[in-house]
Amino acid sequence: MVRIKWLISAQIDLQEIHDYISLDSKRYAKLQVERIYQKIQILKFQPLIGKQVKEIKNTAIRELAEGNYRIIYKIVSYDSIHILMIHHGARDLSKRI
Repeated sequence: MVRIKWLISAQIDLQEIHDYISLDSKRYAKLQVERIYQKIQILKFQPLIGKQVKEIKNTAIRELAEGNYRIIYKIVSYDSIHILMIHHGARDLSKRI
């Protein structure tokens, strides 16, 4: 099983997503955060399931989609993954990399 580490940047992203959605609905904010966490759990057993991030030319950096969000992660080793960021798909990723 792969160990998943959340980088500070990804933790901040998730908090900002929660805070923004909470402006309209605390319930939906909680649900969206839970969906993101659940999607990431797949990586424990299938770390290569995500596709390569087209904006980044590095095969170790991959992404999963959950709703409107791109979960961007790096395969550090055969048993370790870092969650780099949670990025809204409508935004320009090149401004963050």
